[in-house]
Amino acid sequence: MNITKHEIDNLNAEIKIAVTPVDYEGKVNDALKKVQRQASMPGFRPGKVPAGLIKKQYGTQILVDEMNKLLQDSIYKYIEENKIEILGNPLPKEQAQVDFEKQKDFEFTYEIGLAPQFNIDLNKTHSFNHKTVKIDDTLIDKYIKDVRKNYGKPVNPEISGEKDVIFVDINELDETNAIKPGGIFKSTSISYERLTNEKAKAKVIGLKKDDKIIIDINELYETAIDKSVSLGIDKEIAENIKCNLQLTVKNIARLDEAELNPELFDKVYGAGNVKTEEEFREKIKAELALMFNADSDRFLRTEIEKNLVEKLNLQLPDAFLKRWLKVVNEKPITEEELEKDYPNYTKAMQWKLIENKIIKDNEIKVSGEEAADEAKLFIRSEYAKYGQQPDEEEVNKIAKDLLSREKEAQKIFENLYSKKVLEIIKQNCTLTTNEVSYDDFFKNN
Repeated sequence: MNITKHEIDNLNAEIKIAVTPVDYEGKVNDALKKVQRQASMPGFRPGKVPAGLIKKQYGTQILVDEMNKLLQDSIYKYIEENKIEILGNPLPKEQAQVDFEKQKDFEFTYEIGLAPQFNIDLNKTHSFNHKTVKIDDTLIDKYIKDVRKNYGKPVNPEISGEKDVIFVDINELDETNAIKPGGIFKSTSISYERLTNEKAKAKVIGLKKDDKIIIDINELYETAIDKSVSLGIDKEIAENIKCNLQLTVKNIARLDEAELNPELFDKVYGAGNVKTEEEFREKIKAELALMFNADSDRFLRTEIEKNLVEKLNLQLPDAFLKRWLKVVNEKPITEEELEKDYPNYTKAMQWKLIENKIIKDNEIKVSGEEAADEAKLFIRSEYAKYGQQPDEEEVNKIAKDLLSREKEAQKIFENLYSKKVLEIIKQNCTLTTNEVSYDDFFKNN
């Protein structure tokens, strides 16, 4: 077998593979023998069909299959051995019709897209804005309020207030405000905090069980979708309906916030780990800092990607990549769709090339131990969302299972590589830290 590479330009090349019988005959004969052992034809015992009949019936298809395997193995081996950096995958080039029944020698040509060669010098001339959240008392108080709600105790007050959910039976009324026969009936709940109409909010305050009130349907529900979902009526009806509703109070529910005391501290952080309100606030402050640090890094990474992609402006083999995208796309893609999506695709590919270059230049590695620690960190954070703390044995078990799944493991390793690239950039480039309020932090992001 003879494999040669012909460079068309800096970003495009062709690989030619010349194949002779010595390259494929052994593989084809082995495949024919395998088929012969399994074949069954009328007049012959299973496995005893003559080789000639097998070759006549299956020979061409087996040759095609073995040739495809040989070509795939050979071209990727050649690319790896010669350290050719490609984008996408090799594409077979259109050529004259191949006659697998008569030809003995074959030549196949593949198009390849080459990765651009470039250098990146990470130094203080690269400047990025590093936006962080100011962890002040207002933000801590808000977080504590949410914690107290999450660990609150449900009660049923006698009179409804601004923090309550009211469970009601709803009846549609006619023009005289009498219950309409065959009209809307629905048992549902109404939360004061979710009401937007001031008249409706005023009417649901101060109610007791079995109280009845009359309210305009458009005061209670702001949109047709709200009416449709809450009352179980068709959207078309909801868009045009105008009527009064009678609400009969069946129950009132309220969630009393948990007291700020050692009992709450133990529930949140485990027995004895936090003893005072001051320690509780410090613990929350540290948690918020860690949580927003991840968001801050995410925004910083976005700015870095945009900045470096624009600055380096790496050239790609666009024509080749567009052909490749049309081939590998699971669903047929039109030229219009391709042209619309291609700019975003190229930006993602340019950043991946830049990131890989930084990884290579700085000899960044990720160990299995680091991946295991990252998996455990992810698992604990998922449990924390629900206020739970798994034991170490459970964490280790889930982490092992997570890393045994190829796609999940790949995500973890890629995330760690991205984190290490970000740290390299932080160390070598100029970061202008800008501490802002919580609201300003998420504005325009």
